Amino acid sequence: MNRAIIGKTLGLLLLLECVFLLPGGAVCLLYGEGGALAATLETMAVAALLGAALWLLCRNADRHFYAREGFLITGLGWIVLSLVGALPFWLSGEIPSYVDAVFEVISGFTTTGASILPAVEGMSRGLLFWRSFTHWLGGMGILVFLLAVVPMGKGGYSLHILRAESPGPSVGKLVPKMRQTAAILYGIYVALTVLDVLFLLLGGMPLFDSLGTAFGTAGTGGFGVKNDSMAGYSPYLQGVCTVFMALFGVNFSVYFLVLVGKARQAFRSEELRVYLCLLLGATVIITCNTVAQRPGFRDAFHHAAFTVSSIMTTTGFSTVNFDLWPQLSRSILLVLMVCGACAGSTGGGIKTVRLVLVIKSLRAKLRQFLHPRSVNLVRVEDRVIPDETIQGVNTFLAAYCAILILSFLLLSLDGLSLETNISATLACLNNIGPGLDLVGPAGNYAVFSAGSKVVLMLDMLLGRLEIFPLLAMLSPHTWRKAG
Repeated sequence: MNRAIIGKTLGLLLLLECVFLLPGGAVCLLYGEGGALAATLETMAVAALLGAALWLLCRNADRHFYAREGFLITGLGWIVLSLVGALPFWLSGEIPSYVDAVFEVISGFTTTGASILPAVEGMSRGLLFWRSFTHWLGGMGILVFLLAVVPMGKGGYSLHILRAESPGPSVGKLVPKMRQTAAILYGIYVALTVLDVLFLLLGGMPLFDSLGTAFGTAGTGGFGVKNDSMAGYSPYLQGVCTVFMALFGVNFSVYFLVLVGKARQAFRSEELRVYLCLLLGATVIITCNTVAQRPGFRDAFHHAAFTVSSIMTTTGFSTVNFDLWPQLSRSILLVLMVCGACAGSTGGGIKTVRLVLVIKSLRAKLRQFLHPRSVNLVRVEDRVIPDETIQGVNTFLAAYCAILILSFLLLSLDGLSLETNISATLACLNNIGPGLDLVGPAGNYAVFSAGSKVVLMLDMLLGRLEIFPLLAMLSPHTWRKAG
């Protein structure tokens, strides 16, 4: 195993995190927040020293690496960045418990949006900015950013990192060169984020709020800059977020195809059609189910559309306390938590394309039972899906269910309600944030013990990295020098 390339890449990531902390430090300086600025500068020093030491020790590393190194770089990278990224909150005293600070930052980087904070408006602006900025960094992927700006060598080895960090059953390159693919992805990401900020500014939202909201929307994270999330903003601003949350839940390859003049091919995507149908269908049903609780149909549709877009894209913003909705609407939201957004987007969940593949695979197996001699292939958009991809989806779902059950049982040791435990597990494993009951839009995750918070942190990482990079870290075979 190429341990040196792992150390060198971790060093580069820590140096990159040092740079990422600069905007938050600048905000602290702008608002005269001395304590938060000192904590940010101390964290930057720690990140710079550790990063430089790792890079210097491993600077002559062979650039050739394979899948297991890609998994380890991704898993270790996200853990190290989270452990260091939590320091400003802890050193400043704004989150006194280091475990809680790590929980908050992991929730940020994984774009989960689950919080242990009962109120955020009392935080320093600089750390509130860093908290929201972690969403934006984690949305497209920190390692994807590294691939876009730092040459990782020839031979296609960077694809192992992209596959480990990017969501979906299969990941490929948009263009022949890996670095160009990463740059295109981030180019689209930045352009949509800027557009989101502009529309929010046009609605009269202050610049600081616009940036924080856009970071949460783009990363589909959901950390708000207000205690009531999005409830206090105008219907126009809530509508902007509804649209952009849905847009960031779309596979970014669709936008690439539109940009290169292949719009017809882009809109033939079965995953896109299923995604839009689920969004619209759930919105209509919830509107009809909640209209009696709202002033009128239009208001019910407005909040139903916002909530469905927020939950299905795993953003987690809220305009109303949906935990007070009828049981049917709340049940639909739980189902949407599992479904998630499209593969290749910034959203979480098991991904719409996996649902498509599972349904098509079941149909093919049923036909095979009825007509044993027939050949039944799984096709998506006239392309035959390899058996390896179907097997990978089945393996992912099996691991997903096992982790879900184990996490739920471990959380149950705290003695909280069944609804709290199951929704918290689903919300963290699918990177959503708010759940139901004690962890609903009006609650937070401070109710859990330190041990349960560690379980939920692991769930957030497992969900964002789609399970296998972290599981690979636990396998002794991964760490062997040969084989």
